[in-house]
Amino acid sequence: MLLCIDDLRPELASFGASYIKSPHIDALVKKGRAFQNHYVNAPSCGPSRYTLLTGVYGPPQNNALFLRSKMLQKQPEKVTPSMPEWFKQNGYTTVSVGKVSHHPGGRGGADWNDNNVIEMPNAWDKHIMPVDAWQHPRGSMHGLAHGEIRVKAGEMDLFQTVEGEDTIYPDGHITNEAINQLGNLTSKPDKPFFLAVGIIKPHLPFGAPKKYYDLYDGVDLPEISNSEKPKSFSTWHKSSEFMKYNRWGKNPNEDKAFALEVRKHYAACVSYADAQVGRILQKLKETGADKNTIIVLWGDHGWNLGEHAIWGKHNLFEEGLHSPLVIVHPEIKQKGKSSNAIVETVDVFPTLCDLTGVTIPSFSKGKSLKPILKKYKTEGHTAVAYNGRAKTIRTDVYRLIAHKNGLFELYNHSIDPLEINNIALDNKALVNKLHKLLLQKLK
Repeated sequence: MLLCIDDLRPELASFGASYIKSPHIDALVKKGRAFQNHYVNAPSCGPSRYTLLTGVYGPPQNNALFLRSKMLQKQPEKVTPSMPEWFKQNGYTTVSVGKVSHHPGGRGGADWNDNNVIEMPNAWDKHIMPVDAWQHPRGSMHGLAHGEIRVKAGEMDLFQTVEGEDTIYPDGHITNEAINQLGNLTSKPDKPFFLAVGIIKPHLPFGAPKKYYDLYDGVDLPEISNSEKPKSFSTWHKSSEFMKYNRWGKNPNEDKAFALEVRKHYAACVSYADAQVGRILQKLKETGADKNTIIVLWGDHGWNLGEHAIWGKHNLFEEGLHSPLVIVHPEIKQKGKSSNAIVETVDVFPTLCDLTGVTIPSFSKGKSLKPILKKYKTEGHTAVAYNGRAKTIRTDVYRLIAHKNGLFELYNHSIDPLEINNIALDNKALVNKLHKLLLQKLK
């Protein structure tokens, strides 16, 4: 079972954010292995999910999977099977609920519900997106309470908290449908299943039932580390996705009280998403299938909450790429021991194959994490990522960012974990070495 959570940075108690209320994911960590240094391969939803679901590096655009779909129609011999398709070919029933690929429900068209425009052909036996009061998947994607749909972002509040049950926001309905599908799938014990569930929050706008916001009443959040805009050329951006919402004339880079409110509403959304995970895992336990089900929980990229004066994703700093990854396997050794090995999203596909006995495809660019599940101190490898303007590689010590215009950023994490001091100009030999390694890995 694959649990995808949108825009979730490692803002969880089990990943070091002790002020966050995330009891269900934290309990999951105790049953498996948390990868504390997991990095996505792209700092936005579409290309990051492309890598997860195909096992290969891909285009940096958000419509990466739709581009793959078009290629599949024109030149199918050039397109390798997706992860769900691969498991489907190996006898699994494949079902997705919610936002698993870039569009919730996996369809295109004006409202993302056109059955003739499929984001991942041949992948799912069922790909479901309950919409309820939000009318269509596009409405649910940026939905607020009681069916409010984003028409113009500037007229939609950046954050919101409303009294009510979990179903006053879209994720409550996604979870209900996931529980329904889980019941159907586990009723056929002789048929293996691949169930993927995509929770939308904490994606913008930050809306969650008030009971989750109330969890942070009186809770002290730590100061934002390195809240200054970089003084030299970097992967910094203007946070345009965030800034286009109604902010009541406030800017979190200038208003500390407002910045704190933003962070508390993000935290509320994390706790809301955590509650949905808890409901799904409880259903799995009730069916008895938890005893032989592999569970992967994955955040699709990081999210800056003021670090480097960025509010959002789309950057190649540490915060834009660092996200939670948890794997639970019934035969895992040393349960609850976290791994500090550097790993990347592209590793998930071969790992699931390795754990289930399904042949690892030769085209996979990742490495199986099974050895780390056996011994949590096993070393990892380098992690690469990209956006439309630059590429990056992360080693145990360094992050190199190579921009299309020929400029470089190099940060030494052993002495500069906040990525403040660009030392590229003073370390040209190391820059060249890491750049060569980066290009080789993405080849």
